[in-house]
Parts: sequence; C-alpha cells; structure tokens
Amino acid sequence: MATGPLPPPITSSLISSSSNSHSTSSSGSKLPPLLSPSPLPPCHVYQQQQQQAHSKRRRELLLKGGLGLLPLALVESILKEPLIVPSAEAKEAVVGSYLPPSPSDSSFVLFKASAKDTPALRAGNVQPYQFIIPPTWKQMRVANILSGNYCQPKCAEPWVEVKFEDEKQGKLQVVASPLIRLTNKPNATIEDIGNPEKVIASLGPFVTGNTYDPDELLETTVEKSGDLTYYKYALETPFALTGSHNLAKATAKGNTVVLFVVSASDKQWQASQKTLKAMLDSFQV
Repeated sequence: MATGPLPPPITSSLISSSSNSHSTSSSGSKLPPLLSPSPLPPCHVYQQQQQQAHSKRRRELLLKGGLGLLPLALVESILKEPLIVPSAEAKEAVVGSYLPPSPSDSSFVLFKASAKDTPALRAGNVQPYQFIIPPTWKQMRVANILSGNYCQPKCAEPWVEVKFEDEKQGKLQVVASPLIRLTNKPNATIEDIGNPEKVIASLGPFVTGNTYDPDELLETTVEKSGDLTYYKYALETPFALTGSHNLAKATAKGNTVVLFVVSASDKQWQASQKTLKAMLDSFQV
C-alpha cells in the first residue's frame, strides 16, 4: 500500500516561539508548555521492507505451485490479489479408505470424478472422467490459483483438475485445457487438433512442469475407445519438475482437452513402472 509523504519535523525554534506566544491565555492564565516531540519512527522504510519481503515470498510460493506455466499478464493480475497459502497439511487420507475397489482389478481402487471434486466439473466445463489408482495413494489439494476456480467457466489457459501422490510410487495429475487454446473448431476431436506430436508440443509443459523438448518423446500411441480417440505418450524427461519419467494420455470432448499424467523419479520408476502404466491405460472420459 502506498504511503503519503511524512509531515516535516517540528523544529526547536518553532517550539520555543510557540511556547512563548501561547504561554498565557487571554484571561492571563498560564498554559502548560509544549512537550518536545519524540523522534518519528521510519515507518515508511519499515512498510517498504515488509511489502518487499511479502512480495518476494508470494512469488516464491506461487511459482513453486506451477504459476510459471501461466501467461505473464495473468501472473501479474494474480500477484496483485491477496495471497492465501494452503495449509502444509493438505494431504487427505489414503484413497483406499474411501474409494471403492476397481471391478477390473481388486489391487486398485476406482476414482470417478464428479461435480463435487473440481470447479470445472461443477461448471460443466469438463466431462466426468475416471481411472484406477493404488489404495495407498493420497489425494493432494490443488491450490486455488491452479484449479481454474478463478476463471470458470471461461478459462483461457489450462488448469489442474486433481492431483494424487505416493512417495514410493510417483505422482498423478489431470490437466484440462480449453479447446479454443488449441483449435478454433468447436467441439473438435483430438484428431482435428492435429497428430500426437502436435498435441504434445502444446501440452508438453503441463506434463513436465517446466519445458518440453521433442527429443524427450520416446513413444506415441493412438487408441480408440467408444466415440473418442486417445493419444498416449511415453517421455523421458531428465530435467522435468514432475519427474524423470512421464506417461501421458490425452483426448478431447466438448470444449475441453483432458490430459492425464503419471510421473516418477528414477527410483520410483524402477518399482512402479507397471503400476503407472496400468493407471494410464485405465483413464477414460
């Protein structure tokens, strides 16, 4: 908050003059002498320091949450808003304690996204989706700034729908992108947008958490399921924030492209590669 100019300090000569001229009233009674002013604290300096520290801390928190993926203009507008930092203890119970077993594989549970789960589903901006997940994983809270809550139902940039994590096996996230960001054709299919390489070139940074290099793409697969076509990807991403191994699956439905991503470090990949691939294969909109 900007501060106005500070009033000039009261000089000793002014105090002396004021004291002499007002030491008596019109009735002749004496008035108490003016007290010497105490030094003014450098409050403007303190406020500037506090603002700078708050701004720096705010940027660090938001960038760590993935804000660096958003357009500069949106970043600047968000930075002007009050910051509410989510609790560090945002982890929920393991999903096996509240999700039903998967009908196809009892070693997994089934997550079916509904309107109670995300702002975009409540706004009707994303079609319901589902996937299987190991019962030991935990659902993570998505920061309001990344959830699309501030722009539904007319978001211009991708947002994070849901996130899950297991320290030993890896991470999962579902990212949604408005169709208009990728094509001007209403209700386009993913084939209308382009081939698998073109789609991942646009959505790759949301897989890695930072940048995408075409050389990181190891494999692409095209699958049909019902009326939808899915593009599947295997990526080796040594510099990615999400992990050095990423699997992704994308499709388009309605006015949105939905991207499912599972990620793992080298250590996690060795132990959970088969599990992550099963999760990827199960995703459907």
